[in-house]
Amino acid sequence: MPGDFWGGWIAVVTVLSLIGICWLTWSVYFGKDSKLEHHSPIWDGNLQEGSHPAPIWWFWLILALLVFTAGYLMLYPGLGSFKGTMQWSQGGRLDKSFERYHEEFSGKREALLAASYADLRGNPDAMRAAESLFSRNCAGCHGPEGHGQASLFPNLRDDAWQWGGSEDEVTTTIRLGRTAAMPPWGVALGHEGVVDVADYVQSMARIAGDTHPGKLKYQQFCVACHGVNGEGNALLGAPNLADNDWLYGNSISAISTSVVDGRSGVMPAFEGRLDELQIKLLTAWLTRDAE
Repeated sequence: MPGDFWGGWIAVVTVLSLIGICWLTWSVYFGKDSKLEHHSPIWDGNLQEGSHPAPIWWFWLILALLVFTAGYLMLYPGLGSFKGTMQWSQGGRLDKSFERYHEEFSGKREALLAASYADLRGNPDAMRAAESLFSRNCAGCHGPEGHGQASLFPNLRDDAWQWGGSEDEVTTTIRLGRTAAMPPWGVALGHEGVVDVADYVQSMARIAGDTHPGKLKYQQFCVACHGVNGEGNALLGAPNLADNDWLYGNSISAISTSVVDGRSGVMPAFEGRLDELQIKLLTAWLTRDAE
């Protein structure tokens, strides 16, 4: 509702407008000149202009609308900050809708919250609800089926989870979001060092690479986050470099770009946007392939 000043201003303008409409309507139909007809010259035998009041049924229609308006403004909000005798508000109606919703579904929601993840995965209705939640909140980045897209958003249907794929870790990711940051190493490594490290990282999934020229540089700059064998560290969000899952691509060019420029990614927090049950349903749906 507006404040007292603007509420009073709106009320005055509304009342004056209604009074103006009443006066205009009365003057047209019952003013002293309402019965006069002013005729213009006649053209083409019977064509002429004149001044005639509108049909009388227009008057009754306008009167009925004015009566309805006055009644509405007394019952419902419309005159500034006056709430009307019905005390109706859109916020109040929304609160009542929430109350009815909680009365009808609170028991079912509590049962779902108490259920295990395995039970939720075995509940077709719960999984359909979770899939709908994913479509509305996650598919824009991760794709309709969660397979990732644009070499920027990770695949959620494989077993490669940058921040951990357990139910608790996935729940934390959804609730609090994640911020990943790989620093750029191009200046520190130089062109030749970047090429060596990129080639060594690319070879991790295939060979041990003990004699590879990029191994020493990897141990100097990369091992703290990605591990000695490139196994990664979920606590830091450092991905596994020894598997065949690559978010930004596994070509020498893509890996070199990551090393030179670094990478950054932000997963927004959904706490406050999704409630506990919705987060739990999403976690169950995302980890259903882990069983």
